[in-house]
Amino acid sequence: MTHVREKFATQVDKDLLAEIRRIAKDEGRQLQSVVEDALRAHVEERNRAKPRRHVIDAYRSSLPRFGVLYEKLAK
Repeated sequence: MTHVREKFATQVDKDLLAEIRRIAKDEGRQLQSVVEDALRAHVEERNRAKPRRHVIDAYRSSLPRFGVLYEKLAK
């Protein structure tokens, strides 16, 4: 599978960039590979932190029936 790459420019803290460069060198990888992995991990972490729409919908639909129980469990 071919990945289409897009160039972009940004700025980052010099100490952080030095650490990323060190990691790339220690692992024998290109800087862009380490940066891409870090960006992918960040996106995946954010996606895991968000409740899925069907879960929220199920919760909301259960409130009329179980709302009092949820409040008691929260205490």
